[in-house]
Amino acid sequence: MSTKRKIEVFVAGCPACDETVQLVDNVACPSCEVSVLDMNDKEVSKRAKDLGIRSVPAVVIDGKLADCCSGRGPDEGTLRSAGLGRP
Repeated sequence: MSTKRKIEVFVAGCPACDETVQLVDNVACPSCEVSVLDMNDKEVSKRAKDLGIRSVPAVVIDGKLADCCSGRGPDEGTLRSAGLGRP
């Protein structure tokens, strides 16, 4: 018996999110169980934070944030370096 691979796609209703859902659906195999999770749901948002998701769309495979989806999102130091917070 084969084990299902759990794929979670975290989205917020944007066109980029829709494209990612389509990509995952196109690449997924029969043993992939794909779930699309709406970040507007508080429980989903909490799970995303626990997984280290800082921006969407994001894909989690078997409980691990895909490398392509990590390390993104706003960062205070980078924003300040770009001029945020200065007249």
